[in-house]
Amino acid sequence: MSVQVLAAEMAEVELKDVPSKELTPESPLTTKADDKEIVESEPKAVATSATTPTMEPIVKTGDPSPGFLIPNTKMPQASAMKRTDPQQNGGEAFVNRDGTVAEAPRLKKIQFADQKQEFNKRPTKIGRRSLSRSISQSSTDSYGSAASYTDSSDDETSPRDKQQKNSKGNGDFCIKNIKQADFGRREIEIAEQEMPALMALRKRAQGEKPLAGAKVVGCTHITAQTAVLMETLSALGAQCRWAACNIYSTQNEVAAALAEGGFSVFAWKGESEDDFWWCIDRCVNLEGWQPNMILDDGGDLTHWIYKKYPNMFKKIKGIVEESVTGVHRLYQLSKAGKLCVPAMNVNDSVTKQKFDNLYCCRESILDGLKRTTDVMFGGKQVVVCGYGEVGKGCCAALKAMGSIVYVTEIDPICALQACMDGFRLVKLNEVIRQVDIVITCTGNKNVVVREYLDRMKNGCIVCNMGHSNTEIDVASLRTPELTWERVRSQVDHVIWPDGKRIVLLAEGRLLNLSCSTVPTFVLSITATTQALALIELYNAPEGRYKQDVYLLPKKMDEYVASLHLPTFDAHLTELSDEQAKYLGLNKNGPFKPNYYR
Repeated sequence: MSVQVLAAEMAEVELKDVPSKELTPESPLTTKADDKEIVESEPKAVATSATTPTMEPIVKTGDPSPGFLIPNTKMPQASAMKRTDPQQNGGEAFVNRDGTVAEAPRLKKIQFADQKQEFNKRPTKIGRRSLSRSISQSSTDSYGSAASYTDSSDDETSPRDKQQKNSKGNGDFCIKNIKQADFGRREIEIAEQEMPALMALRKRAQGEKPLAGAKVVGCTHITAQTAVLMETLSALGAQCRWAACNIYSTQNEVAAALAEGGFSVFAWKGESEDDFWWCIDRCVNLEGWQPNMILDDGGDLTHWIYKKYPNMFKKIKGIVEESVTGVHRLYQLSKAGKLCVPAMNVNDSVTKQKFDNLYCCRESILDGLKRTTDVMFGGKQVVVCGYGEVGKGCCAALKAMGSIVYVTEIDPICALQACMDGFRLVKLNEVIRQVDIVITCTGNKNVVVREYLDRMKNGCIVCNMGHSNTEIDVASLRTPELTWERVRSQVDHVIWPDGKRIVLLAEGRLLNLSCSTVPTFVLSITATTQALALIELYNAPEGRYKQDVYLLPKKMDEYVASLHLPTFDAHLTELSDEQAKYLGLNKNGPFKPNYYR
């Protein structure tokens, strides 16, 4: 079909409300949008379908309706009849309804500006935003990443160099842009609808203020779901100061909404390692304010206080930790006799393991991979390292999409579960040359080392679903012979001298919270468990908990689960007195022993 015929078919459409653009003197017939140029062709130039590039509409964020490629052009009202004037060298014209003849509209030819960029060179301007590296491990064994990149927005100024205040004149925060607060507030309101247990807890306990006097310092992912948790803690009487546990997972608009609401938040998406530890220090080190409760995700906050401000533990009543990495660190401190306060292991509670780790990852693994790579899963060979609850969720999702899934595992019990779930148990070196996707979720370090990275096939996707970025040896890829290309946000091509490339996602950091989102409802379960753990530790009489790591009482797990059942219009069956006596249980629970996991 010629362009002229295409124009005829479009002739019945009148373009309205298309914003016009002021043309510059240097290029009177050119408008630019997102590095694409729209240039009016010469009058006699005719483009054919074989030579015309794909036309993409110009859509600006916030526009209620999409824009169009041809600015401020009004097509003539024409009938379906056309004629060819032999004196016009085959040119076409349209016959209007009133009998007059109109020339076909001038054609516009689309030219794309050269968008090629060199990413294999180190940025010339080295600042806080051009560097990032591991922050989920202690500073003694983390490695640098001079070749790493972070998202850049319209304002390249580091938040540390800005002086911002909210509408009440408070400036005790450090975020990307306080002007995004309204947008963030809408995000939080949406999250509240999917977090019924937290909202119910807020309503039930708000009058009692069980956290009155609590000064909670937190280091978690700063998302809309975390904001609901923070506002719930505040409603229960706590004062909160917060930093991020991951340099990529912060939602800037949510951080702005929290700052506008009076919370002291120190976080933004794309922090450097120096920024990361600076934010934690600003949370902790405030004259006249000392925390008495810690809510941690990964153990970085606990590690920083232990390293820099050990005297603070004299007034801290307890630690609540929700990640595998952080819990592992707590047990190490306890074993060495260095744990100064009681700690609650939320990660191994039933409501965390069987819901957040499993169901959250089952959905978010596909979301993260799709958003970053647009990969089709059907027929792809995938190896998942680790078959804990996170690994189970990932494997189930990928298998359902038609992928061929292999599993690596060190634990014979989890290995047997993988085999009985229909997955082939292998060693990583047996399949590393043939797989299309490698996913780590072990909580360990150096699971995928340089030897395996060298042997991967061209185009292999490598990502991590564990909390820490220690699982993939990204540091070994920071060598002169390898070229890094940033192809989109959180997606890097690492290119070998022979041209082979792998696709590295989020620089080996947590995929789902770095590159996509996670289901809010599942996070409601974890957040409610965290809130109850804080209440328990804060209000526990002296002597109930010693300087050790504890699991949540099973009764508390069951209470959290019960708060979420009304969402599904679910109705629990009640035991009769005879049945309860036969089982040796209380009719109201707990229904499982404390050792049940």
